[in-house]
Amino acid sequence: MPEQTLTIALSKGRIYKDTLPLLAQAGIEPRDDPETSRKLILDTNRDDVKLVVIRATDVPTYVQYGAADVGVSGKDVLMEHGGEGLYEPLDLNIARCRLMVAGRPEAASLSGRLRVATKFVNITRRYYAEQGKQVEIIKLYGSMELAPLVGLADAIVDLVDTGNTLKANGLVPLEHIADISSRLVVNKAAMKMKSAWVKRLLKDLEAAVQAQAAQCRQ
Repeated sequence: MPEQTLTIALSKGRIYKDTLPLLAQAGIEPRDDPETSRKLILDTNRDDVKLVVIRATDVPTYVQYGAADVGVSGKDVLMEHGGEGLYEPLDLNIARCRLMVAGRPEAASLSGRLRVATKFVNITRRYYAEQGKQVEIIKLYGSMELAPLVGLADAIVDLVDTGNTLKANGLVPLEHIADISSRLVVNKAAMKMKSAWVKRLLKDLEAAVQAQAAQCRQ
């Protein structure tokens, strides 16, 4: 990647769509659509800014190792990753949801060693360890709500937005782990080597977040 270029890592889907208006207010607009373009590195209206659109779980890794200078990542992904080698200077206040323990209503009164299904293995292990509880963690990649229904697990740890999917499957939120939103993350070396660019981007995005919040209050 050219040294004079600032590279921003984003993930497809909700975070990408929610980040675009903030980037636009910061004067950055993609020339390519990641849904239709075969390019792996997307051009923007600024020659000195490129976008890479990758899997959400890979964003912290790309930023940590300097393949991207900055990135936008959900707090859940950062908690699971651990945040090594990253600065997390700004909450973008987008893609908001909650990380919850959920299960059948009777799961709240279960004792003994629980089986918990999740893709957030590290978060779940830390969460129960802090409570002094031993659990058996079963890693799944999707359809988390199915696990308690078929007896695979007593509970799940997953992201909850409206709660409608839980309700439709007879599950309820049991414990709140964390409020989740998307954060701007910065590579530590880029913060030093490209300080002016990064600080300008941070200032512009901070103003965009404040403007968006003010608009929502109206």
